[in-house]
Amino acid sequence: MSEVDTVSETADVGGPDAAENGPPLVRVERLKKHFPITKGLFRRQVGAVRAVDDVTFDIVRGETLGLVGESGSGKSTTGRAILQLDEVTDGTVHFDGKELTALSSGEVRKLRPRMQMVFQNPHASLNPRMTVASIIGEPLREHRSGRGGNRDEQIDDLLRLVGLDPIHANRYPHEFSGGQRQRIGIARAIALNPDFIVCDEPIAALDVSIQAQIVNLLERLQDELDLTYLFISHDLSMVRHIADRVAVMYLGHVVELASTDDLFEAPRHPYTQALHSAVPVPDPTVEMTRERIILTGDIPSPANPPPGCVFHTRCPIAEERCSQEAPEWRQVEGHWVACHFADR
Repeated sequence: MSEVDTVSETADVGGPDAAENGPPLVRVERLKKHFPITKGLFRRQVGAVRAVDDVTFDIVRGETLGLVGESGSGKSTTGRAILQLDEVTDGTVHFDGKELTALSSGEVRKLRPRMQMVFQNPHASLNPRMTVASIIGEPLREHRSGRGGNRDEQIDDLLRLVGLDPIHANRYPHEFSGGQRQRIGIARAIALNPDFIVCDEPIAALDVSIQAQIVNLLERLQDELDLTYLFISHDLSMVRHIADRVAVMYLGHVVELASTDDLFEAPRHPYTQALHSAVPVPDPTVEMTRERIILTGDIPSPANPPPGCVFHTRCPIAEERCSQEAPEWRQVEGHWVACHFADR
């Protein structure tokens, strides 16, 4: 996110509708994750890749927050940092009132059953040497949930819950299709009855015909199990379908955050407008007449981000001020947005 110094610590930085639904289950404040760049025999640090740079948002219980942006914008790193799978460089992450970034690894492990992840590639995230029953049963064993026959019953119930036949529990991942493997990954994620799941591009590696089935499954499980999602994707159409609110990332910063309807009906940030214009419309008449926003140039390197607004090098409305002054993270007509000209 761009500079948020002007936002007080007590301000509602969760975005529109966040505070209305109760206290947040997850609160991310000024989160940074920088990867060091080293050089020479002694691996001296000469710089850093600013994968996530000053990100702030809330997720309230029971909602789905969509996180969108181009590849390399920092979406997946944000999800991993929230779950403490990657060590945070700076900032804080609160989960149900507990500051995860201040806890020891042992204390975080105790909370791990309540925070899970569905990974992007079901071909790589499942151990090919383990049966489906072993994969789903592993978190149950690690956290001592269920024993013996009771654990076998839990595994069978989880398979049924995600639409798979328990009779195949002793098969290996290579014997399943991509969509079935992702269902196995989802079953593993919900095995310990979590409250919060980071869905890291869970449909990106799947055929288009299967993607809707997985999204519908996630929605059904959310209703039945009272789950809260951070849904990471570059597919705006799917995000529009599943998310209650959407945060847009660019070069490690959140540049806009709004309710799904508001964001798609009237995006305020130029980058969001460009992303929105690239989504096909299933109406030939509208598709032929609507204006596309084509961004010029390449995404700057996160190892050397531009000064001022990080988007100014590609922005169609940028002015001299944009290259010198980072925009304030502010609320404009129901949107949280980091742009000097968002209220034009």
